[in-house]
Order: sequence, then C-alpha cells, then structure tokens
Amino acid sequence: MEKDVYILAIESSCDETAAAVVKNGRDVCSNVIYSQIALHTEYGGVVPEIASRKHIEKINQVIEQALSDAGMGLKSMDAIAVTYGPGLVGALLVGVSAAKAISFASGIPLVGVHHIEGHISANYIENKELEPPFLCLVVSGGHSHLVVVHDYGEYEVIGRTRDDAAGEAFDKVARAIGLGYPGGPKIDKAAKEGNPRAVYFPRAKVGNAEYDFSFSGLKSAVLNYLNSCKMKGEQINTSDVAASFQEAVIDVLAGHSMEAAERYGYKKFAIAGGVASNSSLRKVLKEACREKGITFYHPSPIYCTDNAAMIGTAAYYEYQKGVRHGFDLNAVPNLKLGTIIYDK
Repeated sequence: MEKDVYILAIESSCDETAAAVVKNGRDVCSNVIYSQIALHTEYGGVVPEIASRKHIEKINQVIEQALSDAGMGLKSMDAIAVTYGPGLVGALLVGVSAAKAISFASGIPLVGVHHIEGHISANYIENKELEPPFLCLVVSGGHSHLVVVHDYGEYEVIGRTRDDAAGEAFDKVARAIGLGYPGGPKIDKAAKEGNPRAVYFPRAKVGNAEYDFSFSGLKSAVLNYLNSCKMKGEQINTSDVAASFQEAVIDVLAGHSMEAAERYGYKKFAIAGGVASNSSLRKVLKEACREKGITFYHPSPIYCTDNAAMIGTAAYYEYQKGVRHGFDLNAVPNLKLGTIIYDK
C-alpha cells in the first residue's frame, strides 16, 4: 500500500491569505482563508500595497491554524506548496518567502504551483471520479481562459480574453451602477430581481480566434447606456442593468464553451475561478451540458474563490511527477499557464 502524501499549501496571490493541508491530492484536512474584502471595499478594489502588508501580518497565523485544524505537525508534511504566479507581485512574494523559509528550516521539499492550475484542480476535491482529459472554463477577476486539460499538469489554452477578464468587467460595471465591491456576487444578487432582456448589450466575437473573449466593449456599452439615461433624465433600473449585463457575459462564456466542447469532442466539462460561483452561469452551463450529453463539474463556492486547498491539490500531481523547486524560486506575476519553472 502506498504511503499517504500530505502537503502544506500556501496561497497569497491577491487579497486572500490562505493555508491548507491536503492528503493525496483530493482530501482536504484543513482549509484556512483570511479574506481582506472588508479592508479593500472602501477603496472599490484591491490595493496591492495594503494587500501585501496584510499578508505579512496574517501568513504565519493561517499556516499555524491549518496545521492545527488538520491535527498534524510540520514533520508530517511531505511537501510545502505555494502559489508563485500569476498575481500581485508583492502579495505573491509573501507566500513564496514563507514557503521557502519553512522548506529551508525543515528540509521538506518545495513545490511551486501556478495559480490557474490550482483553480482547475479545485474540481478534483469534490469530484473524486474526475480525471483528465476534459475541457475547463476558468473565469476570475484576472483571467478568462478556455483550457483543454490533457493530463495532470498538461494544459492547452484554446481561448483567452483579449482585454478585460470576466470578473474584472463585473467589478467595473458593479461600481458604475452603484453596487460597489466586490462586483461579482453583488451583480449576481441584483440580477435575480431584474429582467435580463430589459437592455440589449453586445456579445463580442473575436474574428481570428473563435474561442477568445472580449469584455471591454460590453463594459463600455453599459457605461454608455448609463450616461445616455442620465443625459435624458431617464430612471435607471439597477437590477435590469445588472441582469442584462450578466446575461451578455454568460451568453459569451457558455456559447464559446459549448462550441469548443463540440469541436474537440469532450464529454467532461468543468468550470473554475471566482466567477464560477455565479449562480446564473452555473445554471446555464449545467443545462447546456445536459442537452449535449456532457458531464458538468464545478467546485463549491469556497473552492472557487482563492484558497490553498486547490494549490495543495495541484501540487500533489506535480510532486508525484518529481517536480521540486529550489530556494531561488521567485514570484512571477505574469506567469502563463503551461509554463513550468522547476528543479528536478
């Protein structure tokens, strides 16, 4: 019988300070998240310098809590995993520095993890039967990717955003219509009270790349509509605007996803990232997959937002392949999915 593998994972790429203990890549022994949302809300978005300072304050606390919640000591860990990109460079450096220090002091191997690979791997936690290959839509504040997962750690990006990510568009539109930060959950909530066909907003197509996304024009269309209403003295129905905007985003995300699934012949489809917790997006994709005979996978909302459990899951498969990082591991804020920097 093979020995169980325990990984202490650390995530600090944006505004969540997180640590977790994961067993054999699929069983979460603990998952601790300190969210900075309240801290950044008054600024209308994440302030990188404030995020970095708060990570420094909280990083040791969440690591100690994760080990305590798992009922385990550091000596029981087989690897220390950490997000090293992409993300905010200052925020990433806090996690990377902590992981390197623990690895150096304990002699436990260090495994760096790509943040987006972590989001994709979150699907393995609650869907024990899910294995590659499959198609995955990654939608978050910083990314909108359509990814073919060929194998563990082997990815092909077949679609990406040309400008704003979906989550970024949600935040900007939410701010414009007075809902505030964070935009995703607030628009999702407001849209439930609105008419998604009250206002028609454009669905962008990228001519030379059929699976790429573009949300900047949609965001501008919403801003133009709001300005037009104000100039004419017309009342703005916030819920209708939220619902109509959300409908346009979901149409594009679901449309591209199902076209790609059909073209590539995949019968397994997953979603990942913060926007993957959007209730309307889940509903539309679930129905679309059902109609096409595709099995639909999605993480629980707690594993959609930034967390360390997903990093521990991704790290397990890298660890099993022999991936190890040296103490020269650095934060790579613009790290591309599919790029691997490691020592063997």
